[in-house]
Amino acid sequence: MELAPQQLMKFANDEGLGKRTWAIAEGYIPKDDRRKDRSMISHETACILNTSDHQAQIEIMIFFSDREPAGPFRVTVEPRRTFHLRFNDLRDPEPVPRDTDYSSVIESDVPIVVQHTRLDTRNAEHALMTTIPFAA
Repeated sequence: MELAPQQLMKFANDEGLGKRTWAIAEGYIPKDDRRKDRSMISHETACILNTSDHQAQIEIMIFFSDREPAGPFRVTVEPRRTFHLRFNDLRDPEPVPRDTDYSSVIESDVPIVVQHTRLDTRNAEHALMTTIPFAA
């Protein structure tokens, strides 16, 4: 079934599509590599879609196997926009550690859609992985 543009717009207003809480159980950023091309540096990304008419105020908590969680990390996604957030770029309140397993919980004040991707360029054969997180 194909939706006409005016039918799609009914999803892209008011409260928007998605959920307010998302969990990504899988997370791992390889140690920093020396690549100069940012697009080819190993990274984890949360692709966030805000179809609502309101800014999405988002908080992210990072969970570890051997220590207390880090966060909240705060980001804003404008109305009817997408934002691809690299976990590698999170710095406040602390950087996400490299070479460490972690999980994350993403909470928003409006419904959003989240997809998780990883680019691993440690080997000559690059690996790209993508998953949909658990929506609560």
